[in-house]
Amino acid sequence: MLRARPVADADALAAATARRVAAETASAEKRAAALAEREALAAAKRESKAEAIRAVEAAAAVPVPTEADRKAARDARYAARKANKHAR
Repeated sequence: MLRARPVADADALAAATARRVAAETASAEKRAAALAEREALAAAKRESKAEAIRAVEAAAAVPVPTEADRKAARDARYAARKANKHAR
């Protein structure tokens, strides 16, 4: 025949409940800490990617010459041609 479980007294129930609550609390704290760590790593990774993108954009940015720059380059080419003519 099947035996019935003995009836637990109030102290045993309270102790079991306290152990369960403590275990659940510890588990929740552990999950929260792991989540916070993952969020911190993700934020650092996003910042790192943003920094890399800014660096690439800065390196790839081609400066647009101003009117004065174009005139100076033209004058330099003209002077070089003139110097080559006189060097012959």
